[in-house]
Amino acid sequence: MIIPSIDPEVRRIADRIIQSGKKAFLVGGAVRDSFLKRPVIDYDIATDATPEECMMLFPFAIPTGIKHGTITIISRSRRYKIEITTLRKEADYSDGRHPDSVTFVDDITQDLSRRDFTINAMAIDLVRNIFIDPFDGKKDLKNKIIRAVGNPIERFQEDGLRTIRAIRFSAQLEFAIEPNTLAAITSCSSNLSRVSAERIRDEFSKIILTAKPSIGLRILSETGLIEEIIPELKDCKGIPQPNHCEKDVYEHLLSTLDAVIPDNLEEERLLTLRLAALLHDIGKPVCYRTENETVSFYRHEIESERIARQALMRLKYPNRVIDKVCHLVRYHMFDYEPNWTDAAIRRFIARVGFSTIPDLFALRLADTTATTGKPISWPALSEFKARIDRILEEKQALSLKDLAINGENLARIGIPRGKQMGEVLSELLDTVLEDPALNTKEKLLEIAKAKYFGRFD
Repeated sequence: MIIPSIDPEVRRIADRIIQSGKKAFLVGGAVRDSFLKRPVIDYDIATDATPEECMMLFPFAIPTGIKHGTITIISRSRRYKIEITTLRKEADYSDGRHPDSVTFVDDITQDLSRRDFTINAMAIDLVRNIFIDPFDGKKDLKNKIIRAVGNPIERFQEDGLRTIRAIRFSAQLEFAIEPNTLAAITSCSSNLSRVSAERIRDEFSKIILTAKPSIGLRILSETGLIEEIIPELKDCKGIPQPNHCEKDVYEHLLSTLDAVIPDNLEEERLLTLRLAALLHDIGKPVCYRTENETVSFYRHEIESERIARQALMRLKYPNRVIDKVCHLVRYHMFDYEPNWTDAAIRRFIARVGFSTIPDLFALRLADTTATTGKPISWPALSEFKARIDRILEEKQALSLKDLAINGENLARIGIPRGKQMGEVLSELLDTVLEDPALNTKEKLLEIAKAKYFGRFD
């Protein structure tokens, strides 16, 4: 067995433990990802040293979970963290998430037996430099299988989060879930309700960020886990999509999700786009109408925004993510025509915000690609973008802060602060969007007087 090379800094930390007369094992995801030749983000070292002994060896470590035997060291490069955990066995999980008690042991096999999946239950003995694999995790890696350690029902009853983690690993690694493990996920799907929304959100986000996220979404649906995450998605099944290659709204949402390509996007931006793609039509079941065999979803974007906000708030996404996703969902139905005037384009920019436009276009392209079933170029969108770019280059007024006057100027001419002043400013912006030449202090004050006092001075 060829042992994967160990990061030098991890090796130094392990050597300090070994020199103190204790055992040290590299365990978990670092072993799995090393064999798969995937980047290793975090390292886990298991040891028979007690948490107190570990803190004496590494006084600058963070006691992140010292009650359960874990301390954390941030690497000098700050590229990853190293968790050191005392070998342990665990008692019952009465809350379906955390062990009732932890007992420290000195047997690595006993420690590995409490882990979730065989591909995460492998270890490298850093003292003897040998590979330890009591549950044939290496074989499952080779065969691309996600398999629970021991009895899958017991593993999922111990910790409900493991059900969605199995699906996340399947989607990330493109591995199949072993049949008994998959059946146990379905049987234990309700256990996920005992897990915090934040933990569910983190696993769900990792599924959304995979190369083809529809793989994970389909398994979430088939096992019933989606009921504990975004149950509104199931209502989209069976709702017809006229003039779409997909048979229903649910399939269209998954196709749009897959059509959002990473394209070197930073992680949060990609997550925002993918969530918007998944949720952009989620209000269609509520707005579904038929008349004379014609299907319509009038104003579904408003209903979709409402449902999207509720779903993302339940999952406790950050407000900045929720607001961006909902903004994209709200405005994804824009319908540019070449006969739009420059004033119409200025109003569009003012309404959606120029910083949103690249993501709004990316969502629209994914939506269109899903509708047609193949990547397409949309000449009208290119033309629209070019016209927007020209207007932005000309630095025309597109928001209240771009106006040549402000509230102080209006107050000086006798317009009271508050709702009335806000209405006047909005009218002035609309005037300037129609004719940018009017954006001067003199002209806007004259117009403001006329609008508020009903006469010119």
